[in-house]
Formats: sequence, structure tokens, C-alpha cells
Amino acid sequence: MLTISGGEPRTASTEAAGILWYDRPAERWFEALPIGNGRLAGMVYGGTDAERVRLSESTAWSGAPSTTDVSPTALGALPTVRRLLFAGCHAEAQQLANEHLLGRPVSFGTNVPLPVVRLDFEDSETPRNYRRALDLDTGIVSVEYDQDGTHFVRETLASHPHGVIALRITADQPGAVSFTVSLDEATVPGRTIGTDTGIAFSGHAFESLHSNGRQGTALEIRVQVEVEGGAVRRQAAAFEVVEADSALILIGVGTDWAGDDPVNRVDTLVAAASVAGYEALRALHVHDHSSMMRRVSLDLGATAEDVGDLPTDLRRERFAKGERDDGLIAVYFQYGRYLTVAGSRADSPLPLALQGLWNDGLASSAPWTNDFHLDMNTEQNYWAAEPTNLAECQAPLFRLIHGLAETGRATATQMYGAPGWVAHTVTNAWGYSAPGWGAGWGLNVTAGVWIALQLWEHYEYGRDEQFLRDQVYPVFREAALFLLSYLVPEPDHGWLVAGPSDSPENWYVAPDGTHCSIAMGNTVDRVFAEAALRICAEAATILGVDPELRERIAVARAQLPPFQVGRHGQLQEWLHDVDEAEPAHRHTSHLCALFPERQITPRAAPGLARAAEVTIERRQSAEGWEQTEWVEANFAVYFARLLNGDKALAHLTNLITDASEANLMSYSAGGVAGAAQNIYSFDGNAGGTAAVAEMLLQSDGEEVEILPALPATWHNGSVRGLRARGGFTVDITWRDGRLHHARIRSARTAASRVRYGDETIEVAFTPGDEVAVRLE
Repeated sequence: MLTISGGEPRTASTEAAGILWYDRPAERWFEALPIGNGRLAGMVYGGTDAERVRLSESTAWSGAPSTTDVSPTALGALPTVRRLLFAGCHAEAQQLANEHLLGRPVSFGTNVPLPVVRLDFEDSETPRNYRRALDLDTGIVSVEYDQDGTHFVRETLASHPHGVIALRITADQPGAVSFTVSLDEATVPGRTIGTDTGIAFSGHAFESLHSNGRQGTALEIRVQVEVEGGAVRRQAAAFEVVEADSALILIGVGTDWAGDDPVNRVDTLVAAASVAGYEALRALHVHDHSSMMRRVSLDLGATAEDVGDLPTDLRRERFAKGERDDGLIAVYFQYGRYLTVAGSRADSPLPLALQGLWNDGLASSAPWTNDFHLDMNTEQNYWAAEPTNLAECQAPLFRLIHGLAETGRATATQMYGAPGWVAHTVTNAWGYSAPGWGAGWGLNVTAGVWIALQLWEHYEYGRDEQFLRDQVYPVFREAALFLLSYLVPEPDHGWLVAGPSDSPENWYVAPDGTHCSIAMGNTVDRVFAEAALRICAEAATILGVDPELRERIAVARAQLPPFQVGRHGQLQEWLHDVDEAEPAHRHTSHLCALFPERQITPRAAPGLARAAEVTIERRQSAEGWEQTEWVEANFAVYFARLLNGDKALAHLTNLITDASEANLMSYSAGGVAGAAQNIYSFDGNAGGTAAVAEMLLQSDGEEVEILPALPATWHNGSVRGLRARGGFTVDITWRDGRLHHARIRSARTAASRVRYGDETIEVAFTPGDEVAVRLE
């Protein structure tokens, strides 16, 4: 049975988050190491002949805002498409939808890659004792080696407090630091000049694949070089350092996104960083970064063989061959947190894009763009934020959502003749809310609700009523108003259904054999319609407002279609029991009923939970299964919600070994979704971190469940600092595969049920309380 007692005061964690290290320089992007300050990012290669730092910046976007993205014939065609679908004329409805309902962007745009800051060193002997590392706790990439009788050390960091990238080179012999710095591999138009202190680039984020080639942000880059000893020489488009004792390179990037002055930004940031000096800049950076990383620690116990001294790429290769390495899983967990901290801060102008903050140039040159995908990827980017104690990292996402709610009002009116707001499958830096421009993926009409769930999650974890009033309720109230107008009764049962829309990004086989994507009553829309209406009503009840709206919502919720099990035992993806046109398709959008929603749970609805599992089994066993990074992360969290830790671990392992690279950054597999080669995608890293958190702790606002999906092989371990809905922070220790003790702290007066397996206990908390839970 579970027992409770008073807890002991918790001390701040001093456990390091982990280190990625390598015994040779990076030759590929997927070997380089990422740094970021929430806006400006770099991939550090650590070469000895030449150092390369590939730059990215979140607001370096092509394209521009537009008011003509919605098809002018959409509203008129909508009733006809619905009538055809209800009548079973799927092919005709699909053709009409393709002609009239899809979006028509003129200059959608993409986040674009920036040039490489390149340092070319003098020819020297082959280096010895080489080590390149990323310390997740400090956020510093270090490179050390011996060459020509000199020990060289380089440190590179992206400072959030100072807003710049700093690279410092030191040597243990005087006059040993010589190099030429330049900008290389620029894909955007601009001009580079040498200055008295370094180099400067002025250009524009123009490209013509996803925009008209004439629109995009203005762009400024400054590279300032400071030396101790030696000499410097200005060149036409470069800057040379000769025989210095040490050197400091400060890199600033600015754009004119949202009316900013890019010249003033870069000059101000670089000047302030120069005045502070490297030691102060470094100390402030480490304090800022580590204070967030140290909120959570994870120990999965010792493995049978100590492999911690092996380079990270070799550990990953061993892991892929079946060698156990729980320590690498723990590093991967913290790596997802590291990338979240480095990529998204409270003051970041934009949230994490498809590639987070690290643009490899491949997504922006692919058929899809480096934008914000709202039919899974952007949501998955932030799955780890709340449970792993990085709540403030969601702030830029909240601003994006509020911007969508603004632009989405016009889309709701123009396309659907409805009040409220709507957004579809993709958006950009300019607030795009119209449908996408492709059949099969573009018409996900509840994608706006999907991403808005992150607002509700933030409230659930913190229970800040002012946040609920100011940021959550206005968004969900208008989303509910849209749905109450948009949902229509289907003729057979009178159920209220959404449509015409896609179940992104899958197609089905219509009764006449036609492959179609447009349908009425897709399960994914049922899930998010229920979520939006429920949340709106619950928030209104808490705030004591809108009683008439609550009544309308109650009536509508009672008329939503039930979940259905198809003839294969699967959870139906569509209203009718039709087969997938692509049985191996990567998307399982209807399983959002499992996660992030809890509309299907193994305890409350075991039959539906089993049907969800059958869906996963059928997809994975189909020939040509589209295994890719976010899918493995999805399946890991799905199985965690299904309380199957061993299967969750299997998919987490696949994510690390089959969908992450040498630098542990996850990728979208080449050959899938039109990708010609493996392309970095942030979602796998964050999704993997979220999966581990779900395996160790789950909550729904009424119950906190400890170790709900602990894998059998994780015999001993501990986690500190995870967050649970209701305002709780939880530490857990387990021994021999069973709970040893947990400590739960509350930030507010609250009561919660605590569960471990079939054992439950009711616990009352006052602010600041800590309760110890043990299994007797």
C-alpha cells in the first residue's frame, strides 16, 4: 500500500546534464554540435585546419504577409462538397475541393539558412589528443588538441543574456593563434566587406522556391574580432589575425522582422558583449543556461558495461547493434531539454520551426519548407517543455498562437462564413492561416485547436488563473464559436461532424475504389472539436463567465460522433470503416485521442485503447512502413499512455538508433514525404524527451501517476524535478523495478490522487508542502 509522510527540504540539483564528445572534427552537418540562444544558432564543426560555425536565425524569413491566401470560391463551394460527401460521391467531392478549397499563397516563404563563419588556420602538423565536446549543462562547445608543440583550446557559446555567439581561441604558447575569418556558403543575396574590427554582411532573406524571390527580411551579420598580442589585417571581404596570444570572435545577427532595426541590433549587441568581456559573458551565459538545465536530473542506473568514456558516436553505434546503454538514453533525454533551452526562450521572437533553430538548408529547399507544421510537428517540438520543467520556453509559441487567432478570424469569415478563428496545417512567420496548397495535407481544419492545446497544457501545469483569463480563454472561446457554427449534422445519425477536411496526411479508399483525402467526420476533427469545446466550457466555469455559451457547448458535445472500431479491430480514422490508401503511412492523426488528449485511456476505455494499439501494429507491420523520427517519438508516447513501458522503450531506442544521427539530432528519413535525403527535424529530439517523461510520470489534473510505464530493464534509477498537472513538482526513486519513494511538492493549495499501479492515495497540499510517498 502507499503511505505518505512529510518530505525533506529539497536541495538544488548539482548533477550535470551530460556531455556529447567526439575524438575527431565534424565533417558533416550531422556531426557538428548545436548551440543557440533562442534566436541565433550555430552548428560548430571543430576543425583544426578550418573552424566552421554555420549560422541560423529564427526571423531570417523569406516571404511576406498576405490577405489573399484563401480561395475566393471556397465559401461558395463548401455546401456542394459537403453534399457530395454525404451522398457518397467521394471522387467528385475531392475534385471540387482540390479546385476550390485549397490555399493560394503568393509568397509563403521559409526560414532560410545563413552563411558559415569560417576560420582558416595556417598549415600545421597533424593534431594529437583531439577532443570535441558539447556540455549540456553549460551550453558550451569546446575543442582541444595539441599541434606544433602547442595546446589549443576553443570555446564556442551562444549567449542568451548578451544575444551573440562568442568563440574564444587560446593557446599555451605566445603568438600561436593565427587565422583568417570570412563568411562562406551564403545562399541569400548580400554583400560582405572587411571592416577595421572584422567583417560585415548586408543582405536579404530572398529565395524563389517558396516565395516570389523579392520578399523577405533585411539581414545584417557582424563578426567582430578582438585579439591579445599579435597583429590584425583588414581584407576586402575577410579579416586576418597574425601571431596573437588569444582571440575572441563575437557574432551578431539582426533582421527587420516585426519592424526591428537590424543594423542597430547587431551593432548594439556586439558592442555590449565586447564591453562585458569574454569571462563575464561566459559566466553569465553558464549561469543562465545551467539554471534551467539543472531543474531536472535523470539517472537510469549503471549499465552492465561502462561505456561512458567512449565517444558519443561510438556509443550510438554500439546501441544500434543491441548493446545496452541506459546512460545514452539519459543523455538523449537531456539533449531534448538542451535543444529546447537553446532554441526557444521566453523572449524569442518566434517559436521552434520544423528544424528548431538549426537550419541545414535542406528543409528550406525541399518541397515542404522550414516553417511551422501544425499537424503534429510544432506541437511535438514543445511536448517536453511542461513536464520537464521548461514552461517558459513555450512563450514564443503562445505569441504565435495569438497571432494565428488574429489572422484566423478573416479566414473563418472568408472561407467558412463563420465567427471565431481557424487555422490549418501550416503557418509561417507572417501569420498564414489559410489551408495548405496541397491535397491530402492542406485541409486540416482543426490544426489551430491542435496547436492551441499547448496554451491549455501550460495552464494545467501551473494553474495560473490570470493566464487562463488573459491568454487561454479568449483563444478557446473563439475556437469554440467557430466550431459551433462550422459543425454540421451527418444524415445517418445526426452526429455533429467537421468537414470537408483531411485526416492529415493520409488518404482512404472510397467505396468506388477512388483514393480520396477529403471526408466528413474524420476522427482527428472529432478529437479536437471535443477538446476545444470541453476546454472552453471548463475555462468559462472556472472564470464564472458565459453561461449561455456553456449550455450551447454541452448540447454540441453530446452530439459528437463516438469513437468507432473497424473491421480489422483498429480505431477508425474516418467516420466510415474504409481502408487506408497507404497502409504504411507515417501519420496516425486519429491517435491524438491517446496523446496529447486523454479521450482514450486503457483504464477508462480498454477496448478503444486496444483498438489504438491495433492501429499502431497494422501501420508498423505494413510493407514500406514510413519509419521516421517523429513517428518513433509518437509511438513511444502512445505506448507510454497505453502503460506499456517495454514497447515505449523499443520505439525510443529506434528513435535514437534509426532516426537520430552521430550528433544525436533527429532526422526525417530520406525517401519519405518527398525528402531526397535525411533532413534534420527538431520534433524527434523533443518527442523522445517527452516520451521518457511520460514513462516515468503522468497526470491529468486529478491524478498523479508514478512510474506508469517503467520498462522492465530500468531496474534502478531516479528522476528529479519533473512537473505534473496541478502545479506539482515530483522526484522519484525506484529500486528493483519498483517504487522506492517519491517526493511531491505543490506550489498551491491543492488535493490530488496519487497512483502507483493499482494503489492510490488521496493527498492534500498547501503551498510549499512536500509529501513523501512510499510503497509499504
